[in-house]
Amino acid sequence: MSAVKSVLPKPPIAKKSWGEAAKAYLDRRAMIMLFLGFAAGIPILLIFSSLSLWLREAGFDRSVVTTFSWAALGYSFKFIWAPLVDAVPLPILTRLLGRRRSWILIAQLLIILAIYMMASINPTDESSLHYMAMAAVLLGFSSATQDIVVDAYRIELAPASFQSVLSAMYTAGYRLGMIFAGAGALYLADYFGSTEELYSYEAWRNTYWIMAAVMGVGVVTTLIIREPVSEQIRIDRPASDYARLVLVFVLSVAAFIIAFVNVGALLPETDSVMFAFVLEVVHLLASLLVASVVGYLSVKVGVVKQEMAYTTWVEPVVDFFRRYGKKALLLLALIGLYRISDIVAGVISNVFYQDMGFSKTDIANAVKLVGVIMVIAGGFLGGILAQKLRMMQAMMVGAILACVTNLLFVLLTYHPGSLPHMYVAVIFDNLAAGLASAVFIAFLSALTSIRFTAVQYAIFSSLMTLLPKVMGGYSGAIVDNMGYPFFFIFTFAIGMPILILIYLVDKHIIIGDNDDIYGDDKLAKANPNLTDTNEPPRASE
Repeated sequence: MSAVKSVLPKPPIAKKSWGEAAKAYLDRRAMIMLFLGFAAGIPILLIFSSLSLWLREAGFDRSVVTTFSWAALGYSFKFIWAPLVDAVPLPILTRLLGRRRSWILIAQLLIILAIYMMASINPTDESSLHYMAMAAVLLGFSSATQDIVVDAYRIELAPASFQSVLSAMYTAGYRLGMIFAGAGALYLADYFGSTEELYSYEAWRNTYWIMAAVMGVGVVTTLIIREPVSEQIRIDRPASDYARLVLVFVLSVAAFIIAFVNVGALLPETDSVMFAFVLEVVHLLASLLVASVVGYLSVKVGVVKQEMAYTTWVEPVVDFFRRYGKKALLLLALIGLYRISDIVAGVISNVFYQDMGFSKTDIANAVKLVGVIMVIAGGFLGGILAQKLRMMQAMMVGAILACVTNLLFVLLTYHPGSLPHMYVAVIFDNLAAGLASAVFIAFLSALTSIRFTAVQYAIFSSLMTLLPKVMGGYSGAIVDNMGYPFFFIFTFAIGMPILILIYLVDKHIIIGDNDDIYGDDKLAKANPNLTDTNEPPRASE
């Protein structure tokens, strides 16, 4: 790809009226993303909050419960296998369904399998708890794989100017899926007879069986939608080349697992939450380094062709830095920290409500039903704002709301058991989360090169969740040591520096067509690293 000259400024983009912005949600492509978002929203709570309550009722303490959230770290490392998903065709299925739909279908079938496996395990049997962890990891891996392909499908389905609409509809579907896996799971567990006082494995087993069946909606959607039109040039390679590429990935994963186990055994034990967090970061980075070295050496000794390995794993990263230069580091910092405030707070949310004296029915009504409706409303509002405002203005609004609303939970700690205070906190927190999420998805889509949709977006979304989820795994320990008021003030405080990053990005980098507001050479001056990528257009109507 050539990238050597500055782009000439485009004419200012005509802003849509409020009516035109709202009407866009009726587009057929928006409906597709609604249903795919629903399928993507089901697995996440079966790893986080619903599983947290299951384990809590089974008698596990907060530190063990929140540690299980690490099973979802596959979302944060999906960039490692996203190049394989982008490059490797599936035998028979790719020819029948197309490159994107075939991978979506496989991921959905693995999700159903993982949920069924979790349902088949009673966590109170300590000898089988690690099997539950393995099933949760499989669910995280397969769900993250589905996200990789659905994100690529969305970006290839419509031009950049329409991505805010697709993002909002995806978010709406995602949250509807969360209603089924969140409120639905709590209602079902109650209906089948499991309570905090009287735990019933059969109740949770039946609940997870139903969740596996609901994933059939995603499978049907994948089978009836069309494959997006893509202008990407694909090089047909022998099957052996793809097999070698997969082998390098397998060797790297095996090296990561071995290193993770052995490095963990060498690290000292500590009662300090902060020091334990630092050690865990070192643990992950050291394991990733070992995996990277094994992958590099595998390529060097000829397990796979160097040219193919470079095209698959390296070129998408080089492309991003080629387009944005040194300012790419500023973008990466913003991506990695933008959602930290609400993600860290969200890991322990269900346990928090339970500790405040609310029943599972209270939690289901307020958090999993009203809260999710407010997230959907916030998503639609974010989609409209992204069409009406400049991208970074909408990002600023989302960032402010996401961290400030965490302070409402501090107020709730002084009114435990108060439903009015709970509903106020839930409504405003989820409205802010939905708005920030929709705007942020549109922002990441604008950064993604159409030549590397699956890989680059996976890198961005993985970076978005990596640090927050690692930190979130210690949320239970932080609460145990410092209490809930300190914890929520802490989540507010770590969100404030994001505002500075947004200001700097807005000042120095132009993101997407909505930010092309100058109409003269100020565009090139404001963003000299924005270059002519010679990229093919996204799929049109």
